[in-house]
Amino acid sequence: MPAPQAAELVHALAAPELQGPTIAGSALLAGLMFGLIGHGLRKIRSTDTVTALGWWGAGAAAGGAGLWALHFFALTGLGLPWEPHFRGWHMAGSGLAAALGLAAMLSTARLRWSDTARQVIQGLGLGVLWALMQTLSVASLAEPPMASAAGPGWPLLALAGVAVAATAALGLAFSPRWSALGPFGLRLFLGATGFALASGLTQALTLGGLGFVETPRPTGVLLVDVDALQWACAAGAFAVLLGLFGVLIDSRASYRNRALASSLSEANRRLREQALTDPLTKLPNRLLFEERLANALELVDDPSAPPGGNLAVMFIDLDGFKPVNDSFGHSAGDAVLREIGRRLQGLARQSDVVARVGGDEFLLLAERPGSTLAAGQLAQRVLQCLAQPCRLPNGAEVRLSGSIGIVMYPDHGPSQKLLARADAAMYAAKRAGGSGFAIFEPSMEQDSRAQLELQHDLRGAIERGELVLYYQPKIDGRSGQITGVEALVRWQHSSKGVISPAVFIPIAERFGLIGALGQWVIDEACRQLRVWLDQGLRMRVSINMSAHQLRQENLVQRIRRSLHAHTVDPALLTIEIIESVLMEDEAVRAFAGLAQLGVSLSIDDFGIGYCNFALLRKLPVTQLKVDRSLFTDIQHSSDALAVVDAIVKMAHALGLRVVAEGVETDAQRDMLLALRCDELQGYLFAKPMSAERLTLWAMGDEGVHITDFRPSIYAAAPQTLQ
Repeated sequence: MPAPQAAELVHALAAPELQGPTIAGSALLAGLMFGLIGHGLRKIRSTDTVTALGWWGAGAAAGGAGLWALHFFALTGLGLPWEPHFRGWHMAGSGLAAALGLAAMLSTARLRWSDTARQVIQGLGLGVLWALMQTLSVASLAEPPMASAAGPGWPLLALAGVAVAATAALGLAFSPRWSALGPFGLRLFLGATGFALASGLTQALTLGGLGFVETPRPTGVLLVDVDALQWACAAGAFAVLLGLFGVLIDSRASYRNRALASSLSEANRRLREQALTDPLTKLPNRLLFEERLANALELVDDPSAPPGGNLAVMFIDLDGFKPVNDSFGHSAGDAVLREIGRRLQGLARQSDVVARVGGDEFLLLAERPGSTLAAGQLAQRVLQCLAQPCRLPNGAEVRLSGSIGIVMYPDHGPSQKLLARADAAMYAAKRAGGSGFAIFEPSMEQDSRAQLELQHDLRGAIERGELVLYYQPKIDGRSGQITGVEALVRWQHSSKGVISPAVFIPIAERFGLIGALGQWVIDEACRQLRVWLDQGLRMRVSINMSAHQLRQENLVQRIRRSLHAHTVDPALLTIEIIESVLMEDEAVRAFAGLAQLGVSLSIDDFGIGYCNFALLRKLPVTQLKVDRSLFTDIQHSSDALAVVDAIVKMAHALGLRVVAEGVETDAQRDMLLALRCDELQGYLFAKPMSAERLTLWAMGDEGVHITDFRPSIYAAAPQTLQ
């Protein structure tokens, strides 16, 4: 039939019978393609150029292949009564158009527009590309009759339907307003599902409205049959699946990166919390307090701030905490510190800062407290807060107080000296008896500076040979012979003269020097024991041990090394600890190790602490030392007599020797001997003296006349010393 006649004889030869599975497969491929495109749009916005270019190229290639495949696959399901063929070069051109068009659409992801504008442009672009692809795919039909539109508006229908569906799906995936639905991956899946349904419906409407006219068979054209086209569509679908596999790998890598970043962020948060927070009370530590203080100082110094701005820094030190910690153990002490921290936090205003900066030391920063009088009133409320009883885990109640130093800014500036001056004021309050507060005065800084100088000098006192041990004898109550000596450390300062232990021991404890000082005492006592043994004197030496030393894990090993270095019998060394330390688990373990070493153990200041008699019965203790406060007026007080008598009888019942320390009068000596105290120690017999003077005194040298008492050398065998 001639071509002009064919154009005039337009008639419907057959209506397409769309096959549901084919349209469903095309819709599924459209959803997969949209998921790939959506992921690509997100990755193209990456600041990493390589990542952005890689996903732009992969999205254009794989997505274009999928867009081409889904349109031609839909044409294979028209259900026509003849086998259609397709123009090969048309197919190739439409594939290239799909890739280039999708590359152009993906490039819009880099536009610096609003999210909504970008999503509208992308959705409209995808709609235009969809309509173009459907037009090109239908135009590629080459087997007569030729496909023709049933009406002129079907490309516009495809464009509008797909553009609206794509815009809505992109908005669902990318718009922050839908973030409550879930993460991006879930929202992209929902958008792709909606797009697949909309595109499937659009294809069903547009392809179902096709009409056909008879045309002559084209000549000289590469024709592709349905079987070959289906293989080509399968290749396009495979390209999409490969792209989705890349999406899966990338998503998994991104998830792991986010998990690692989250873990790193959490680790950094915890590190910062550990670095800036006290682990026990969860309050800010000194570092964070200084950071907050610096911020507060900037506000006070800000020229634009209202006039009259000031702040107060309070240095709070608990009075009476150490006996609680020593008597009831660290767990009880920790509970008290946590409770005090909660109380101070509850007392502070929202703008205030409470921090724990040491063992029992706290800081309070009060912004705009007003006058010095108002700061003092706040300090008084803090004292009342501290004075409330604290309940321990074992049910007991303890009462504490506090010493508070107050410094005001700018009155007591400069800013870099606020904490040091608050500390100086706190120690002034403590020297005044504690349980009160003191406002900084310039004279306090001189006292604080003197303490710092002593701390600095004490660090080098051992190396300079300024420390020396003095020895005070213990006298057997029945024979009057020397049973041993107690070693007492003295500091012979090069410029300040002899400094009392009552001055430098608290400094050593405060600045962490007590460990080194205690070790020097152990080494020096063992050295002197060796000297006396070489002189023919078998003298037993007692040394005091602090709770800090007993908590050191290697205490027993260090004492063993010192005894071995000087070839000293462990039985000649006695370790004395105060009674309250017995409550600590570390002390019990240390006692067991020392007893196994062969060192004798003694309880010092017995009768004034919290004694656990059941524990005392199990400990490897050989001696109790009765504190002098219990028998100062023993000749006049029946209560004192009864207490000491009870202690002596209890100790003897447990097989322990009793030492009365601090004996100063003949009446005290006579009463203690009548109560059968085993040993006596005090100024009545001899004051502490150097090792050389003690040696001469013990040998009865007439030139060394300390008291009227004349000792004799106790040279009995070690077992008789028990």
